[in-house]
Amino acid sequence: MLLSPRQAKKLIKYAIEKNFALFAVNADSPAAIRDCLKAAKEVKAPIIIETSMWQLEGISFGAGDPVRGIAQYIAHTSLLANSDEFMEVPVLYHTDHIRGPQAEEILIQAVKGLPIKGFGEELLLSPSTISLDASQLTPEENIRILCTLIETSKEYGREITLEMEAGLDGGLTTPEEAEALIMGVESKYPDNIAMFAPGLGNQHGFSKDGYPEFTADNITQSSKQMKELTGRDIGIVLHGSSGLSHDQVREAVACGLTKMNWSTDGIIVRSAAALEYYKKYEKVLVPGQAEFKDRAMDNGQGRYVSGIFVPVVKKMIDLLNGTGLAPEFMASIK
Repeated sequence: MLLSPRQAKKLIKYAIEKNFALFAVNADSPAAIRDCLKAAKEVKAPIIIETSMWQLEGISFGAGDPVRGIAQYIAHTSLLANSDEFMEVPVLYHTDHIRGPQAEEILIQAVKGLPIKGFGEELLLSPSTISLDASQLTPEENIRILCTLIETSKEYGREITLEMEAGLDGGLTTPEEAEALIMGVESKYPDNIAMFAPGLGNQHGFSKDGYPEFTADNITQSSKQMKELTGRDIGIVLHGSSGLSHDQVREAVACGLTKMNWSTDGIIVRSAAALEYYKKYEKVLVPGQAEFKDRAMDNGQGRYVSGIFVPVVKKMIDLLNGTGLAPEFMASIK
């Protein structure tokens, strides 16, 4: 079931209480979305499907128009997540790495609701949770845009649940920087930020030198500070998990990690599987061969990639202690 912003906030709170981390996959195609839902269903776990600007503008979705890309992405995810097949899987759709000169307007439109028209009716679609890529923004711009999104939600009567990021790719966010960011929003509009992604000593993509500044204690301290500042639990998010060992991830979860983003590793798994497929069936991918049509059509390659990708997603969900927790959460929101 695709969760509303209010239900998403409940899921984040549930993850904090149960001490597991939500697995957030940057799924860059309709096939990848379905594979993630299939994996979550098989291990009875919640899952986050998220997109970045390059997916929204990509050929599978917006084809250059990121606003249309969000609408198409939510519509497709909703169709799957609300089907009988996946109705018992808690699915949270999150905007991730929305940046550039269009970012503010794109997210304002997402908060207002993206219209899907048909048969004389109009349906408004919105993400479950929203974040803004702050890597190119000043702290003041970051705070202002999030406040604008909250103001928009109030003006249009729309629910909103936010993840705030510190805009730091590599290095550590200082306690002073974290306080200025969180309280810049919280002092004006309390209880809209459900997650915070500080610099934890990691970075997006791979690092040949590893992450010497990353320790699970950074998560403990960030979580503790959020509670002291706001009086409530705020989930701590790990942006950039590629290159961390499984032992580091387990320790991070034990120390209170609430959400882990997964993009680079997933792209590598899917592209490597596709390459393996085309090498394996190279000799029959020639017109006139008996298997040509079955192997050349998307279904052939898609099923092959799915067979490799789904087990990896299941293992990652289990690593984050999410296995088996969907039924209890779903029962709590019905």
